[in-house]
Amino acid sequence: MKKNVHIVPHMHWDREWYFTTEESRILLVNNMEEILDMLENNQDYPCYVLDGQTAVLEDYFAVKPEYKERIKKLVQEGKLIIGPWYTQTDEMVVGGESIVRNLLYGIKDCEQFGEHMKIGYLPDSFGQSAQLPQILNGFDIKYSIFWRGVSERHGTDKTEFYWESDNGSKVLVQLFPLGYAIGKYLPTDEVKLKERLDKYFSVLDKGATTDHIILPNGHDQMPIQKNIFEVIEKLKKLYPERNFFLSGYENVFKELEKQDGLSTIKGEFLDGKYMRVHRSIYSTRMDIKAANTRIENKITNMLEPIASIAYSLGFDYHSGLIELIWKEIMKNHAHDSIGCCCSDKVHKEIMSRFFIAEEKVDQLINFYMRKIADAMPCDIALDKLVAYNLLPYEREEVVQAEITTKMKSFRLLDENNNELKFEVVKKEIIDPGLIDRQIVHYGNYDPFVRYTVQFKDIIPAMGYKSYFIKESDSMVESMPQEVNKVETEFYTLSVNENGTIKIYDKNLNKTFDNVLLIEDGADDGDEYDYSPLLDDFIILSDRVKAEYSMKQNKYFAYVDINYRLEVPKDIESRKKKVCDSFIDVKISLRLPMNKPLIDIKIDVENMAKDHRVRAYIPTGLKSKFSISDNQFGSIERAVVDPAMEVWEKEGWDERPDSIYPMLSYVGLSNEEYGVAVLTNSTREYEIVGENYDTIAVTLFRSVGYLGKEEVLRRPGRPSGIKMETPDSQMIGNIKLHFALTTHEKSTLKANVARIAKEFLTPIYTYNKMPYDAMKLNNVDFNVPCSYSLFTQMDKNAVISTVKKSEKNEGLVVRFYNPTDDEKTAVFRFNRELVEVHKTNLNEREIEIINCNNSGEFEVNIKKNEVQTILIR
Repeated sequence: MKKNVHIVPHMHWDREWYFTTEESRILLVNNMEEILDMLENNQDYPCYVLDGQTAVLEDYFAVKPEYKERIKKLVQEGKLIIGPWYTQTDEMVVGGESIVRNLLYGIKDCEQFGEHMKIGYLPDSFGQSAQLPQILNGFDIKYSIFWRGVSERHGTDKTEFYWESDNGSKVLVQLFPLGYAIGKYLPTDEVKLKERLDKYFSVLDKGATTDHIILPNGHDQMPIQKNIFEVIEKLKKLYPERNFFLSGYENVFKELEKQDGLSTIKGEFLDGKYMRVHRSIYSTRMDIKAANTRIENKITNMLEPIASIAYSLGFDYHSGLIELIWKEIMKNHAHDSIGCCCSDKVHKEIMSRFFIAEEKVDQLINFYMRKIADAMPCDIALDKLVAYNLLPYEREEVVQAEITTKMKSFRLLDENNNELKFEVVKKEIIDPGLIDRQIVHYGNYDPFVRYTVQFKDIIPAMGYKSYFIKESDSMVESMPQEVNKVETEFYTLSVNENGTIKIYDKNLNKTFDNVLLIEDGADDGDEYDYSPLLDDFIILSDRVKAEYSMKQNKYFAYVDINYRLEVPKDIESRKKKVCDSFIDVKISLRLPMNKPLIDIKIDVENMAKDHRVRAYIPTGLKSKFSISDNQFGSIERAVVDPAMEVWEKEGWDERPDSIYPMLSYVGLSNEEYGVAVLTNSTREYEIVGENYDTIAVTLFRSVGYLGKEEVLRRPGRPSGIKMETPDSQMIGNIKLHFALTTHEKSTLKANVARIAKEFLTPIYTYNKMPYDAMKLNNVDFNVPCSYSLFTQMDKNAVISTVKKSEKNEGLVVRFYNPTDDEKTAVFRFNRELVEVHKTNLNEREIEIINCNNSGEFEVNIKKNEVQTILIR
């Protein structure tokens, strides 16, 4: 029996779920007034936890901006506990930079009011990332509270322990073994109160390592419990041997820190033994999941680096605009929102935010490319093409670019007047009004022509190279030609009659056949979890008759595959094994001649309900584990969870199927070779096959309910609520983008994370013309025609992002080590450096890094460690 019971008042605030943000905002305005009134007028009420996220305050101030000083006073008095997050982030399908910015902007929001809560408080996230201790330590946070994902098999049956990342970062955990809501709406009826708490105390006492336990007094959208003092008096009467009092979470951690002998455990927490983690939620509403993946990659791989290049040249870095973009998508990163276990109305709102965010990203990227191009000297030619390489090493790339002009033929010249060879592979007529309506306004209706050109060149590291467009007498037009099979430097590829592909790897001397076979099976689940039928009717695309074409030119090969796969129209038809509907599948492959890469775009027109569709990538590698990435590192996962043998006997809340998340890649390998999937859309996979040699990538799930009861792999009550969500049937068009690569050695030794980064960071181009509908004045300085900000000299570290510091005038470079042992990252900046500092993730300077006269410095990084440096 534990003597001291800390009753912590809080509310768990889902901004949206089965209700909309606007509905919750109305409740928030009401609830906040009651909370503030209690904190201001009752000295015996010590504090209130505002769910660890500042988005709650942002929503409130949109209605009550006049109360900012009122909030500030309570925060500074330690009565209103805010932050450290901006929103209650998901940890499984949200990228590392997104989680870092969630804390960065959450803490920044808190600073205008006072101290933030120094606890990594995520009471309801669907599983815990192995890298979270490192991220929290990067913000000087050494405590963590969460609920889901832990069981005894991680190494302790206690609810307090240390949790360590691979690099040695460590947090002290206070687990909520029964969740964050056991103290919700505590009754004053003594019989009901005792009946309820007797069940809870037995669990809390068993897991605690000190004489202190937590009774969180709150729930989803729950108003403050005004009669809590009456409840406490009842508790004192019912349990005279215990001491009940209102408290804060930090008070419990002060007691835990005195405790010796706490267990230290590592790894991710995805066990559904005592609480559901929903391992197959990673593919619900794939349109939303894919949008998040794509936009995260655009921000960190393109927008922030190009803004940093522009900043280093003398342009403004628009931190405010970029923060708005991050906050727009982080509103979607709350666990229910990005989990997509919401109502259809809420999913429309989520997609709207992503649409707005992506438009901002695309326009800001274009703005920076234009500003740089506009500032180049114009004495060679008014028309230019600028190619941007946003990775920190030179890349000899095949560049595809669009050039819009009235010239019939043109040449491309570099700044030294060297002519660049290129080929025109496409051209189309463009109305002049789309270029600049002023042209048409003054009576010039002559059309422009948009040429798609391809060329090969070396583009400087973290920089750009310019080409000047000058009229000429002729130019090479080389449309791709039909071929019977594709030949690149690395692969021979052919298409089977059923639309799968056969790949011969010239370097490995291995053949991979039936690649991209489509599997269609029942999904009798809900937005939380995939659920097959007991006697499932699995349909494969092995018997379809596909139409396909293969074309090739000097630089690329193109393969287009189309077919219709007949499937049941819904769960009832599937039970009857009747195929009375279909999905139309369009697969577009692009293979560069000089890279071991197959770029894949799959476009599905879905006309059926209640099913899951996956693509198979057979590897020939009999496997016991897979390697995929998590935030700033990699993780090894068993292809079969050992708990599959005992989950029913032990009464797990959900079956531990080996369906897992990835962020940018998943690979199977041995010491000789490997195959990896690189993704810019779906982030869910499972290793399947008799020998566990096939990567099954989920393309989408199609379900019609938010929550259902008695799901095959998740018996019992519904998760969430039983609510129809017809839009989650995903009727209509679904677009996926990923790639395949093969390599020598293992996944980690081949540094597939770096290969994935290249795939996700294409060469961007900007075509500068003497026309533009949106006028800009030129800056009063010139920039060079080619430029490199810095070069990464090693091949080990992977850049996470390059951005301006939030706190000073320097540039921040963040990188990590995804390989299997300690490495050294080496950078050389191509300009005079004032200072180089190592910082934490919150950009607080930690130590000075020595830099030689040529602007070169090095940093040691442990396995799965992220490092941040500040360059002045």
